[in-house]
Amino acid sequence: MKSLTIASLHSSRINVLEVIGNAGMGGMENYIKTFIANLPADQFKVTCICPYESGFTSELRDLGVEDVFITPVEDDPMWRSIQLVSEVARLHEIDVIHAHMPKAHALAGISGCLVQKPVVATIHGMNVTSHELGITRSVNSHLITNCQEAYTQALAMGVPSEKVDLVRNGVDIERFTPNPAATELRDAINVPVGTPLVGFVGRLDSEKGPDIFLRLAEYVHRERQDVHFVIVGDGVMGKSLKEMCVNMRLEHNVHFVGWWKNTAEIYPALDILAHTSRSDGTSMVLLEAMACGCATVGLAVGGVREIIETMRTGLIAGAGDWEGLAIKVLQLLEEPALLQMMRTAARTRVEQYFNVAANTAGAARVLMGLATNADFKNSSNRSSLSKGPIARTSIETRKN
Repeated sequence: MKSLTIASLHSSRINVLEVIGNAGMGGMENYIKTFIANLPADQFKVTCICPYESGFTSELRDLGVEDVFITPVEDDPMWRSIQLVSEVARLHEIDVIHAHMPKAHALAGISGCLVQKPVVATIHGMNVTSHELGITRSVNSHLITNCQEAYTQALAMGVPSEKVDLVRNGVDIERFTPNPAATELRDAINVPVGTPLVGFVGRLDSEKGPDIFLRLAEYVHRERQDVHFVIVGDGVMGKSLKEMCVNMRLEHNVHFVGWWKNTAEIYPALDILAHTSRSDGTSMVLLEAMACGCATVGLAVGGVREIIETMRTGLIAGAGDWEGLAIKVLQLLEEPALLQMMRTAARTRVEQYFNVAANTAGAARVLMGLATNADFKNSSNRSSLSKGPIARTSIETRKN
């Protein structure tokens, strides 16, 4: 059987309704922006629904999304929100509804049932929650996972293999690229080139582990007073983290810069990116850093173990083991040749397995298959987990 192609499935554009559970600043929002930017505009038309107006919704419009609707997106969907999604789906002749986050999945699922349109939910974390499982079973929605752990968990929880796909997150390798001349971050914190700099990038909340990063910094500082640390991001823990920093007597070596608009300027300035999340799927921060040729260390949670290639692109410590992670940082700082090798290997790994163009194409085929009711079930492709270092979506790996 010939492999599916977008051109052969549909002669006109597929109308996709993206129902998004948040509109702040974070990995999920960055994923959606990158995903929309890389969907072929001549083959897909995107409409979005968000819970509130923000810089994120402005960026969606800048990407060419003509219609961004606002309605509450709650864990228990409100009737007015269900009405809005349903009417938008009818008025815009939506072919497929694509949800992000469990509360958006619930809203999309109910609305999809009312208007009789297929629903697919992208799972952005490392787990398929019982809540998410209940939704997909109730509304017969399709799942896209971005890491092997979530994919196999969905199967183990009883989701039929034809109802779940594994499609990796991807990064724009043209935007995120090694750039030794990028000194904007170091200039802003007055840390000269040549001084070791270890970074954290992400929301300042418990899930992302910025407090673990500070404990790592304290350990490293005891051994190497010349090392500086930078925290890029903001959130509810911001004030307590700064107080924690003072109590650790690290205020001269730890720099808080808040959100940085052009994150492609951050990673080339770092010697090491420390990823300290307590829970994660396929981390956009890790992918962006690696695309910029930055060595990484991370806690072994979720998809992190599938991104960092140990001893080649970075190092991994056990989940929650901040002391072990600090030792990894010290090891790399003492081995500049290994650090340089990892920078090169990190970029290569992203180019091979996490290129946004290729991975967006995989998700696009899932959307196209659902929108056109194409039969893309092929049980032999579901064994792709065992084929090579990175599993591909079932459609993407289909044989002629």
